[in-house]
Amino acid sequence: VTHVVDGDSVHVRPAAGGAVRKIRIVGMDAPEICQVGGVAARKALNDRIHKRVVMVSPHGQDVYGRDLAVIYLTREDVGQWMVQRGHAWSSRYRQDLGPYVQEEENAKILGRGLFAEMPAEYPRDFRRRHGRC
Repeated sequence: VTHVVDGDSVHVRPAAGGAVRKIRIVGMDAPEICQVGGVAARKALNDRIHKRVVMVSPHGQDVYGRDLAVIYLTREDVGQWMVQRGHAWSSRYRQDLGPYVQEEENAKILGRGLFAEMPAEYPRDFRRRHGRC
């Protein structure tokens, strides 16, 4: 991992060499960098994976040209780790609450990270009201 952009986006250089790839971590949604909790989410992700070797499991691309992927640090799912610590929400799409809904609920119950001060605003709602940072 060469750079942590925010709580759910990173740049990685392939082990075999080549150009740096922009990765959006799937399964979770971290706050925007200008949103409450955004800087803390980026710091948590940076502290966990910056300059570390990770495994990237691709899941297509987003509308911004970033690769969508699950990222693993050894065998640990980094998106799940972020949600467990209250730095992100399980991603939602229509009626689907995402892969980490139980981890999100536990973080809320324990008052971790974003959920220490309720109510935390879901990033999609923040972007609708304020746009991107």
